[in-house]
Amino acid sequence: MWRRSFSNGVSLTRTLKDKKWDALVIGGGHNGLIAAAYLARGGLSVAVLERRHVIGGAAVTEELIPGFKFSRCSYLQSLLRPSVIRELELKKHGLKLLKPIATSFTPCLDGLYLLLGFDDQQNNSEISKFSKRDADTYPRYENELSKFCKIMDFLLDSPPPEALHGDLSFHDLLRDKMQKSVFWARCLRHVLSLGQKDLVFSVNLSQNPESGVVWCSTELIVHCSIGTLNYSRQVSMHPGVDTCCCIMLWVKLMVIVTFGRKYFICEVDVNRNDATVNCKIVRHVEGGMGSVSLAISKAATKAGAHILVNTEVSQIMIGDSGEVDGVLLVDGTRVHSSFVLSNATPYKTFMVRSVLLGLVPRDVLPDDFLRAIKYSDYHSSVILLLLIIDHLFHLSSMEEIGSACQDAWNGLPSRRPVMEMTIPSSLDKTISPPGKHVVSLFTQYTPYKPSDGSWEDPTYRESYAQKCFSLIDEYAPGFSSSVIGYDLLTPPDLEREFGLTGNLTSQPETCGNIFHGAMGLDSLFLMRPVKGWSGYRTPVRGLYLCGSGSHPGGGVMGAPGRNAAHVVLQDFKKQSR
Repeated sequence: MWRRSFSNGVSLTRTLKDKKWDALVIGGGHNGLIAAAYLARGGLSVAVLERRHVIGGAAVTEELIPGFKFSRCSYLQSLLRPSVIRELELKKHGLKLLKPIATSFTPCLDGLYLLLGFDDQQNNSEISKFSKRDADTYPRYENELSKFCKIMDFLLDSPPPEALHGDLSFHDLLRDKMQKSVFWARCLRHVLSLGQKDLVFSVNLSQNPESGVVWCSTELIVHCSIGTLNYSRQVSMHPGVDTCCCIMLWVKLMVIVTFGRKYFICEVDVNRNDATVNCKIVRHVEGGMGSVSLAISKAATKAGAHILVNTEVSQIMIGDSGEVDGVLLVDGTRVHSSFVLSNATPYKTFMVRSVLLGLVPRDVLPDDFLRAIKYSDYHSSVILLLLIIDHLFHLSSMEEIGSACQDAWNGLPSRRPVMEMTIPSSLDKTISPPGKHVVSLFTQYTPYKPSDGSWEDPTYRESYAQKCFSLIDEYAPGFSSSVIGYDLLTPPDLEREFGLTGNLTSQPETCGNIFHGAMGLDSLFLMRPVKGWSGYRTPVRGLYLCGSGSHPGGGVMGAPGRNAAHVVLQDFKKQSR
């Protein structure tokens, strides 16, 4: 599905070999496609080389069972930058967003529940069922967080002010200093605009992430607030037991700035001050998340980019001068280019895993850079379950984050997994037959190598799926009997099918990080992917990172691809002078 390919291998090889491209993009995930679109719009000749038969990376729709279309990894449109939607005119290229009837529903076993939506008075009434004080405090807490939107907008859409490397002319140094001065001046202006009270709040939040739920006064509200308000900001993290209910400041604010005032809100049209902005909410995408990638690919091809599937890169070629010279495909085809952008994880791009080489020859990389990449944190603990059911349930369940995390740290899949359920077919009639539904279960926490079995064992996989179904039965009796088929993606599956690197150096070993690396404060901004190389450039001249392993991080956001393309265009213009 969503394929862009040439009619046969002869024309494909000839098209790639007959010219030297300005830029090649390794990987047709959403960031790679976005980078290609901006580069092509900037006048560069660009080709995207995708290993799989389908584009989109983790933002993909696949018809695994005839008549049923699954968003296999990413399942909601919530983080895609407004600038990308606007500049690439994605709505004109077929992107259609569907508004849900509510933002979340968190049930409790005693029959109580918390239902949040788009009406402030209704939300107040819902929270008041548990605590009038919390209901009155909640809007003030939201407003405190939303004040960071301007500075976060600025940080997300800007390349980090990284130090330049190599021999630089006086003109280059002067321009770099001026650009950094402008960046830090704007950053300081945003910080000062917060005022002392809000600045103290932000510092406290960064030092004590658990303060994110201090507005809750009762145990039940704390439970519901962690599940409903914080779950979406800790996905794919593998925290310590004592902090497993906490979230990192950057992930909080990245969601807030994109979502807006309400936690489950995203800007999907233009800027905040435009009176024509539609209701800003997290949405399903008609046709599944692959439709996002399809719209981006249409924008890229319209601008002149070429997109090829079933085209795997085995190595990035380095010339005698130490600069990029193109890529070598697995079939032996050499494709030459002036620039290469890797949408793969930093680890897959640079490191050796088992007997498989990284894409870049190790002898051209500095030892300290290789060490930093090697010991980057790729912990993850996610399993995705994609289901077909024959009748509809309204449920979005999470349970006991602390104990679930403890199980994973003990090497066991969580006995009561933390789960988020979405039912896109309740809104999107294009992805399932009438009367049937597609369900996505995003579950945590699970080790890469369980101590009591193996994910390669079909029986073991089945037992985990049934565990999840049984847990849902506690809230929605009969759910298990409604399941007529499912697809399960474990951490090793995410790595094997989608190239999502796992961690080889920490314990417990986990794998398949959906963000291309941890999203802690020590792995963000000037530290992403590693210290000294946050500006998308790499130690190899002409090679850039454009995936979620670079600033500002993971999620279907598009900022890494957009920012990296702007850096490449800047270097291209400098090279052309």
